[in-house]
Amino acid sequence: MFDGFLYSLERGMYKRFTWLSTLLFVALLSAAPAYATTSLRVLASFSVLEDLVKRVAGDNVNVKVIVPAGEDVHRWELTPPNVLALEETNIVFYNGFGLEPWIHHVQAMADDQLTLVEVAKKADFTPLAISTGLYEGEPDPHMWMDPRGAMAYIDVIADTLAEHLPEQADAFYARAEEAHKALTDLNQVLKERLDGIPHTNRTLITSEAGFGYFARAYAFEAQGVWGVNHETQGSAQAMAKMSEYLGEKRPRPSALFYESTTANIHMDALSRETGIALAGPLYVDSLSRSDGPAVNYPAMMRHNADVMHAALGGARAE
Repeated sequence: MFDGFLYSLERGMYKRFTWLSTLLFVALLSAAPAYATTSLRVLASFSVLEDLVKRVAGDNVNVKVIVPAGEDVHRWELTPPNVLALEETNIVFYNGFGLEPWIHHVQAMADDQLTLVEVAKKADFTPLAISTGLYEGEPDPHMWMDPRGAMAYIDVIADTLAEHLPEQADAFYARAEEAHKALTDLNQVLKERLDGIPHTNRTLITSEAGFGYFARAYAFEAQGVWGVNHETQGSAQAMAKMSEYLGEKRPRPSALFYESTTANIHMDALSRETGIALAGPLYVDSLSRSDGPAVNYPAMMRHNADVMHAALGGARAE
């Protein structure tokens, strides 16, 4: 009798264990699709693009950056952590148009599981040509310096993410629409801020010729000492050309500007030579670190407008 009792007890425990195991297995199977939708891993080439990607991706996509905030995307060299991150990545969003000379290393490492997206080339936005320097005449990569260019980037990002996670496409497109509205509002804020600058003062003299799209959007004239940061910076020829331009320019520019990722020694030398005030930093190729004034794309653009407003004789009250 006692042996029969033990047999019944063991059999009941076995049935209970089998039932619990089956329940757990079913739960894991039902959870698998939810896990899959959160497993997409994305890398953005630099911090400005990272911010735009995050605005569309939301919390369900793992988004990281190759070139961290505060660093120059043009002159970056891939690090061991970058290489390790690439091995676990599904999509790399990069600007293209020569912004990232190092991207050919990423392309060499890419396999069939890695999607590379050249955002500027895919964007529905009319490109400008680089205005000076070694790459004069080639497409200017700095499209994001016009909020409407950033909107075109948002569309490319949303389409790409929707293609990879179709079950979340509606959410991606909804966030893209929200981003469009925010960028439209930002564009209006910038116009109102910059409208206070007299038209005679609307000349932007910077190290890198990275303000072409900004100048087109807000009625400025933009000139750079060199074209893009990965060419020779501040060569004697380039400095002499800018010095001559400043000597002949009438009316004289109200200020010269330096950028956050470029040493200001060249602009400082021109400032001392010409007696024109030096202002900055302006942010172009990178956001600021978390304790800076340009922690995201809208903050970057507002900061730049404020610096210009102060340096170029903005007439409107703060």
